[in-house]
Amino acid sequence: MSLRTSRPARAGQYLALLCYLVFLAFPFLWLISTAFKPAPELGSLHPTWIPDSPTLENFRQAFDEQPLLRAAGNSLTVALSAALIAVVIATPMAYVMARQRGRLATAATGWVVVSQAFPFVLVIIPLFLVLKNLHLINSLFGLIMVYVVWSLPFALWMLVGYVRAVPAELEEAAAVDGAGRLRTLVSVTAPLLAPGIVATAMFAFITAWNEFFFALVLLKSPEKQTLPVILTHFLGAEGVADLGPLAAAAFLATIPSLAIFAIIQRRITGGMLAGAVKT
Repeated sequence: MSLRTSRPARAGQYLALLCYLVFLAFPFLWLISTAFKPAPELGSLHPTWIPDSPTLENFRQAFDEQPLLRAAGNSLTVALSAALIAVVIATPMAYVMARQRGRLATAATGWVVVSQAFPFVLVIIPLFLVLKNLHLINSLFGLIMVYVVWSLPFALWMLVGYVRAVPAELEEAAAVDGAGRLRTLVSVTAPLLAPGIVATAMFAFITAWNEFFFALVLLKSPEKQTLPVILTHFLGAEGVADLGPLAAAAFLATIPSLAIFAIIQRRITGGMLAGAVKT
């Protein structure tokens, strides 16, 4: 009886997962289709999934109209720096919060979770004033610091869970064998935390890469603007979008995130397997 009931349940789970994947993939697939359509097909009353006459003209226009490479370089600099700094700061903090059980650690974890509920609009004015006093308005370094502060609570929350998943008995066994505190952290704990650190860095990178609001408010010079801000320049004064070049530029903007996720995903799996073997 249980086998008969489990098969329909499993089939329903797979069907729900398939529907969810289709829901997620539809905008991206339509974006790719639009990026390769010529202008007559973009204005057609009967749109098609596959372009009848695929073209690269939209990509050429996108690069001619806007400095996409410079904006992508700015986004890459900001996202990589913010992810690296956030992980470096969050890792030791997460270790202390996970190992030191008590009211203070519980209160800190609760505050980290609650801070994620604050909307961007609530903090943008005081944040702007602070950065103005520090002369960091219209500065990539100032934007990096904003992204570090904004992604740090989530990174800390993620890493606390990874640290708690590492058995404390492993560190105690290393201490019994004569390993010092630093040696234990480097040789025992750090390798097991590597997948979590990589995953946290990936999410921090993607968050900074895709962020638009802070970059729009804090960056005024065109040569310092990031890729999400540059994409808005494909909208006309009356809100009419240059659809072909916009789709082409947006498609190019998604490639780094997908590539990094595909590369790091394998490393996360490999790190987890290596940690299991060491354990």
